[in-house]
Amino acid sequence: MGGSDYSLAMIPIEGDVYQMGSPPDEPGRRTDEAPVRNVEVGDFWMSQMEISWDVYELFLYRENDNISQSKGNVDLEIDGISGATMPYVNINKPGYPVVNITQYAASQFCKWLTAKTGYYYRLPTEAEWEYACRAGTQGAYSFTKDDLFLDDIAWYKGNSDGHYHKSGLKKPNDFGLFDMHGNVAEWVLDHYNPEGYSSNLTFTRGTKLYPKVVRGGSFKDSPERLRSAARGFSEKAWKKQDPQSPKSLWWHTDAPHIGFRIVRPKSVPFRDQMEKYWIKPIKEY
Repeated sequence: MGGSDYSLAMIPIEGDVYQMGSPPDEPGRRTDEAPVRNVEVGDFWMSQMEISWDVYELFLYRENDNISQSKGNVDLEIDGISGATMPYVNINKPGYPVVNITQYAASQFCKWLTAKTGYYYRLPTEAEWEYACRAGTQGAYSFTKDDLFLDDIAWYKGNSDGHYHKSGLKKPNDFGLFDMHGNVAEWVLDHYNPEGYSSNLTFTRGTKLYPKVVRGGSFKDSPERLRSAARGFSEKAWKKQDPQSPKSLWWHTDAPHIGFRIVRPKSVPFRDQMEKYWIKPIKEY
């Protein structure tokens, strides 16, 4: 990948219609998870694990950008893609999810990976993410076997010792995806709407920096925030210690619980539609 020895495992997921959201009687449920509605998602691939530091470093350092790896059907000029600034935190954690990252930075990684490979990558929509997390289930969590418990599939407040962990140490869901519950919360494309799912759009677009949706809960959260339907969102406090003015487009100084994973939709949109799914920068002054 990207002229390196790294590879990125992508799990094929067959789309379908499913019920998104949580019923009124689900313990821990919040009103922004309603109403439960039928949503159709198309076929896509999703990264088996959260994007790791060592994989993200390929984008961060851009050392192999002159090596052509394009084999797919998307021709994108790599020189026109913004490069990330250096992080505020120690990045020497191979196999651990990249954290403290902004939604914009995660989206630019997707755009860069598209240019490197010739295949279209982006962040998942909120609907795609929940569909992948549920893996065919309708309960609060994605495990269905009687001998499985939250500790078997997730890092959360009750077992994490206050920090995130290397990816893939817990059991995957039935789609083969690791850490969909807990470890680090994950960016999706959507702008957060506290009124829940009143819109029928493919995803909720936003023009303001806050709040954006994150899913899955993290090592800092209690079990109810790890539910398949639970929604989190970004806030200004995530940049509390950022000394820059304007604040960084790339990093949140106070969000060691935020990472991301990516999708590759089977149906490839036209180029102008691709750009709508790659987040544009919104500066914070």
